Amino acid sequence: MISNRVLARVFRAVESTNRGFQKTGISVAVPDRDPYRTLIACLLSLRTKDEVTDVAAARLFTLAETPQKMLALPEAAIAKTVYPVGFYRTKAATIHAVSRDIIERFRGQVPDTIDALLTLKGVGRKTANLVVTLGYGRPGICVDTHVHRVTNRWGYVKTRAPDETESALRKTLPRRYWIPINDLLVQFGRNVCQPVSPRCSICPLATLCPRIGVKHPR
Repeated sequence: MISNRVLARVFRAVESTNRGFQKTGISVAVPDRDPYRTLIACLLSLRTKDEVTDVAAARLFTLAETPQKMLALPEAAIAKTVYPVGFYRTKAATIHAVSRDIIERFRGQVPDTIDALLTLKGVGRKTANLVVTLGYGRPGICVDTHVHRVTNRWGYVKTRAPDETESALRKTLPRRYWIPINDLLVQFGRNVCQPVSPRCSICPLATLCPRIGVKHPR
């Protein structure tokens, strides 16, 4: 079981392993970590592969990179631009609604707290935490399916859903790992600690990990 005692060693090993894989995700789609574009990229990424999100976000941000400019675009134009992200028409409507809300309720400034972000249409805890951590550099723990799966396989937490994992990590994870954990474990989870048949034979944590719930390792 992986504990806080070996956590520094674990994260160094994960970071070193990740260097061998192409990086994708919100930090690639929005390298300057602008809060508004981080939020929009997060909304586009839901149920969509990162490779598709990265390209679609880049196309959209060439047309509009602020809530004011985004609201000036017709929803149909947004949908056409971000296709083929999943549910592209619904996401275009959500982007319009969120942009309008930011202008009308928050004076054009993306909220910098999780509670305020959660009042925006389509924003859940994962997105809110990403905006707070990446966009504002403030403490938060973004937990998606990869972070949930990997930390449970390690035995670091014992939870049933990502929201429970976030709560558990807030109690046990040292604060210095709060912001980087998502970026590290998402890439690690995609390439090594995969959902069905994790690549345990190449995992640098093979001697530490109890492989909880793993039935078909490779």
